[in-house]
This record gives sequence, structure tokens and C-alpha cells, in this order.
Amino acid sequence: MQIRDLPFTDPGVPDVRSGPRFLLWLGRNQLGGQLKSLAWGLLHFTSIAGLPYMVGVAVEAVLDRSGGRLALAGALIGLLGIGIAVGDTMLHRTAVTNWITAAARVQQLLARKTAALGSALTRRVAAGEVVAVSTGDVEKIGWFVEALSRFAAAALTVVLVCVGLVIYQPALGVVVAVGIPVLALAVLPLLPRATRRADFQREKAGRATELASDTVAGLRVLRGIGGEELFLDRYRRASQEVRTAAVRSARMWAVISAIQILMPGLLLIAVVWHGVHLAREGRVTVGELVTVYSAIMMLNYPLRHFEEIAMAYSFSRPSAKRAARVLALERTAAGSTDPQPSAAAAPEPSGDLYDPATGLLAPAGRLTAVVCGDPDEAGRLAERLGGHPAFDEAAGLPSVRLGNVPLDDLPLAAARTAVLVQDKDPVLLSGTLRALLDVPASGEVSPEEALAAAQCSDVLDALAQASVDDDPMAAHLTERGRSLSGGQRQRLALARSLVTDPEALVLDEPTSAVDSHTEARVADGIRQLRRGRTTVVLTSSPLLLDRAERVVFLADGEVAAVGAHRELMHSEPRYRAVVTRETDTERLAAEALAGSEVPADPEALTDFDIEETA
Repeated sequence: MQIRDLPFTDPGVPDVRSGPRFLLWLGRNQLGGQLKSLAWGLLHFTSIAGLPYMVGVAVEAVLDRSGGRLALAGALIGLLGIGIAVGDTMLHRTAVTNWITAAARVQQLLARKTAALGSALTRRVAAGEVVAVSTGDVEKIGWFVEALSRFAAAALTVVLVCVGLVIYQPALGVVVAVGIPVLALAVLPLLPRATRRADFQREKAGRATELASDTVAGLRVLRGIGGEELFLDRYRRASQEVRTAAVRSARMWAVISAIQILMPGLLLIAVVWHGVHLAREGRVTVGELVTVYSAIMMLNYPLRHFEEIAMAYSFSRPSAKRAARVLALERTAAGSTDPQPSAAAAPEPSGDLYDPATGLLAPAGRLTAVVCGDPDEAGRLAERLGGHPAFDEAAGLPSVRLGNVPLDDLPLAAARTAVLVQDKDPVLLSGTLRALLDVPASGEVSPEEALAAAQCSDVLDALAQASVDDDPMAAHLTERGRSLSGGQRQRLALARSLVTDPEALVLDEPTSAVDSHTEARVADGIRQLRRGRTTVVLTSSPLLLDRAERVVFLADGEVAAVGAHRELMHSEPRYRAVVTRETDTERLAAEALAGSEVPADPEALTDFDIEETA
């Protein structure tokens, strides 16, 4: 796999049972690249390892006054230099390719899982952790995959050199063959402690990242309440905790690095001391002693890769564990999590939208408003109607049906084409307004019609002033639409949902940040533009409820009443309490008053309540 071939057509199905298994799966899927890197690594390291032997031959040639042997040794040293250069260049090239392709594979897997889970992802995993997995963790995983082939080449080279020294000069070679494994294993007792410190550092860094993300997301609110300094102090403390943890981790890795330098030095002293005694006794020549000495010096380079692979694994293991945990999440117990199948592969369902869990029925082609006694229930219901409920609710609940088709039985792309859910806090991506409204759609609703129905004229005027050519569609929106007010962001998000023109549209509090006059016009625009299409609006706004064709009231997780808004205001006290924001005391007093005295004109009371609420 070359970098130019990215992205992968299919990144595969990962083994997410654990972090090490995920790393092993990555390695198997990049076996070709690993073998190439191993081959070039062997050329590079064996060329380095061959230099000491050629230096020894050259020394012997000088002592023997043999010009031919000296010239041959020089030519071979030149060839080894070429091997070192070519091997190092190609090793770096193939190793970096392995790094980038591994990181790209993980990023594609995470993107696919994010698309499959949708908004359910951040309910299960903190946003800061998702950011950490998709950025820093991906790099650490790629680092381990890249370092693995270099380590394998270095380890094979060390074994070959040790065997060669034993054959070349047994008296000194045995000392080296015994000492090298001791060097390689000397740091093993320190690795668990270094890994724990590194894990603690990453945990602190993840918390700091999550705090920073939350602070930036709520910056407008923080400024409104004067809370910038409070959150700045919190982030400052979190940052200092990260710094302290990083220093503790660096100290341990510094000790490991020092040992990696100290131990070869001690081995070199022992070999030279022993070799000098052997040379005095005539058991080894000066050339052989120089060869062994140079070999030990050259071995320091491949031995450094033992430390690198230990660091890479200790950093990548928790990263792989986090990535595997995210990739192991499922949308529902029964639903498909594959976002790839096209919606055209299955017939598009149509008909009534029905939720067996609550008994909610939204007739096809009508505008249905839903009022929930519990505000949190509205968000859960919206997610369930879209076919991707929360994980803790998915088990044991029957699937929502569109017509006669359970949404869980549809491919994910087909389910999202049929039912679109706009939640309470829709996200506006940065870019132009034209790009924002360029979404998969039926083509029946133009962007101009959607903007008009969402009452975005004031937003267009403001964007036109900010545009160079006075074209609001070409105006640039900042990240999450932070330059707009809450009501403006909400209306642009509504226009984007209306453009898609799905078979069933679910809107969760689409006008909660809009003033009452604009809200009334938005309600009329939704009703007119969605005429003949199934629309469900979860709201407690009297202006939206009064324009709905059908109102459903949910209490304790099930349908409690169905009817027109004004009828329910008169006949259902709990409904009236939710819509008019009555307290429990006020509701009980009203029920007692209604039991003792019936108003002469109940309709007038309902109109009065509506006016007061609006």
C-alpha cells in the first residue's frame, strides 16, 4: 500500500477485543509494508555491522604490509557505505509509509464508526476522548507500527553480529554474546513503572483537552456570566497537572536512556580489558581486538531501537485500547452499523411513523406535535424515532417503524434518508452558507424556499453585509456558527433540515431560541413547506402546538392524550401545566378550582392561557 493509494477502499473489520489485539490486527493488515521495511532495515544495519570486520581486515593488512588486502578492504568499506546510505533512505521511506498508512486506516475506521453512531457517540464517550483518539492516539499507534519493522531488523542484526563474533573470535565473541542480551533486557524491570507514568500523563492530558473543548464550546455563555477567569483557573490547574505528570514520566525515560548508554560502556570496558590480556598472551591479534571493539561500538546504534520499541509500545498500548473501545461501540443491539450500503439498495419506506415503546403514532403526511412531561424524554424520543437510541435504551426495546418496516432492519444510510432528526443543539460546520445547504436532498425543496420557511431573511441580510460581493450564499460561517446568535443558528439549522426533504422529519425544539413573533412565522413556514410530508415536532411552545394538525402528550414514557392543542388545554391538566409552565402547587389549585366551579366560557380561559404563555 502506497501513500498515493489512500484512502483505503475498505479499511477492514478490526479486532477490538483489546489494545494489543488491535495493534496485532494492524500489523497483519500491513504485512507487505512491514516486510519491505524489514528488508531495507537489514541492509542498513548489516552494512553498519560489517564495517568493524572490514576495519579489522584493513588493520591486519597494514600490519602485514599487504597493499592488495588494504585496497580490497577499502573497496568493501565503500560498498558498505553505499549499502548504509541506500538502506537508511529506503528504510525511512518504507517506515514512514507504514506510519502514515496505519494512521490513515485507524482514522478511516474512526470516521466510519462516528458516521454509524451519530450523536449517540458523545453520549457514550466524552468529546475530549474522541478528539484525543482521533489525533494524538492515532499518531502513537502509527509510531508503533512504524517502529516495529526497524526493531525487527535491529534485533536480527544483533543476533547475526553475536553469532559472527563467536565464529570469528570465540574468546571475545562469547563475552559479547552473553553481554548483549543482558543489555537488551536490563531496562525491562523499569518499563512497567514508565508505562504507568505515561498512562497517568495521557489521562491528565485527556482531561485537560476535554476541559478546553468544553470551555471553547461554552465561551459565549461564560462571557455572559463572567466565568472566564473561573474556567481559566481550572484549565491552568489541569495544565500544571499535565506538566507535572509529563516531568515524572520524562524522568523515568531518562533513567532508561541512561542505562542504555551505561551498560554498553561497561560491556566495552570488560571486552577491552579481557582482550588486552588475550592479546598479551598471543591468543588474539590486534586486528581481531579492533574488530570486536568496533562491533560493540556499532551495536550501540541498533540497540537504541530496543528502547524505541519499548517506548512506542508503552505509549501506543493505551492509545490502541482507547481506539478499540470506541470502535467496539455498536449503534443498537439489532441494527446494522454499516454506513456504506446505499439507500438505493433497499426500497425507501413510507407511511406512518410509529414508536412501540411509547405508543406514539405520527400519521403520514401530517404535522404532529409532541409534548413530553419530562424534558429529557423529548431528546431520547427524538433519537429513538431516528433509529439510533441511546445504548442503555437499545436493549429490549422494539424498533421504531416507518410504515411496516422496522428502522433497525434497514441499512443505516437508508434509515437516515427516510427519517431525519434535528436535535436540540444542531451543529453548523464552518464554510459558506451555500456549502452548509449543499446536503443530500430529494431536490423538491430549494435552498431559497427552505430559508424563507425558516424566516432567515435577517440572517441573509447580515451575511450579505459580511460578504465581499454582497452574496449571502458566499458568506463564510465560522465554526459552529459562533458569529451568529442562538436564534439565527437555530433557523439556519432548520433550513438545512428542510432542504433535505426526508420522508419523515423529526424536529426537537426547533424554535427554543427564537422570539415569539418570528416563531409564529416559522411555525407557518414549516406547516406550508412540509404539507403532505410526515413531520414530528417535539416542543412545548403554544405557537407551534396551535398550528399542529395533531398533538400528542406523553407522560411517564407513554402516550397520555391525543387531540388538538386547545382541546388538550381544556381537558388535560398535566398537558396544560407543561405548556403554561405551571408549578405543581398552581396545577393542584387549578384542579381544585375546576372541581368547584366550571367557567362559563372554557374556550376563553384557554385563549387567555395561550396569550399569557406567548
